[in-house]
Amino acid sequence: MSNETFDDITGGINAIGGSAGRIVTQQVDLVTLAIESVAQLFVPISKTAADLATGTINGIIQVLESASSAIEPKK
Repeated sequence: MSNETFDDITGGINAIGGSAGRIVTQQVDLVTLAIESVAQLFVPISKTAADLATGTINGIIQVLESASSAIEPKK
């Protein structure tokens, strides 16, 4: 009887340990997935920001060129 009780306790402890290990693994997987998702989100945002900055700079350059040609005396 006592051997069966010991086996039951050991089995219960092993089951708890296995469950805890799976929970930790799932948490690590969840954090990894969240980090990857955030990283994938920044790629299009950074590209859009770069395109916006480039467009803005090009627009300013065109305005300055137009103003410069308007102010420049004609020959």
